Amino acid sequence: MAQKHDHPGEQAADDPIKLLAIRDTPLSVDEVFRAVGDDASGGTTLFVGTVRNHDGGADVDALGYSCHPTAEAELRRVAEKVVANYPVRALAAVHRVGDLRVGDIAVVVAVSCPHRGEAFEACRKLIDDLKHEVPIWKHQTFSDGTEEWVGAC
Repeated sequence: MAQKHDHPGEQAADDPIKLLAIRDTPLSVDEVFRAVGDDASGGTTLFVGTVRNHDGGADVDALGYSCHPTAEAELRRVAEKVVANYPVRALAAVHRVGDLRVGDIAVVVAVSCPHRGEAFEACRKLIDDLKHEVPIWKHQTFSDGTEEWVGAC
C-alpha cells in the first residue's frame, strides 16, 4: 500500500520550538527528551555533548564556557532555520556556560520528526549550526599549563 503524506502528523508542527536555553546550571537529558515528546513523531534524535579529557593531543585539566549576550537570540535563529527546512514536530536545545569538569554535559539537543531519517538530519543540522554560529566560547586549560580559546564566531 502506498504511503500517504497528507496526514497532519506528517507535517511540521505549528510551534515546534519547545525549549531553548543557555544555563549556568547542570543540564538534564531527561528534560530535553521530555520537551520533544510528540505523538505524531516516529523518530526522535538526541545528541549529548560532554567535556572530554583531551583535545588536540593534549590533556585537558579545566574547561569553561562563556557566551555573548546575544547567544540565546542566535540559538533561536539557528533553531528557526532548522524547523524551516525539516518537518520538525518538536525541537529543544540547551547549552551550559561556566566552569565544567571532565564528564559534565555541555550541550543537549533533540529533534522529533515524523520519520527517523528526518530526525537524524535535523538534529545533525541543529548541533552543527549551533557549534558554528552561536557565540559560545570554550576556554581550555591543559595539563602542561597552556590555554586555548575555541569558539563559534
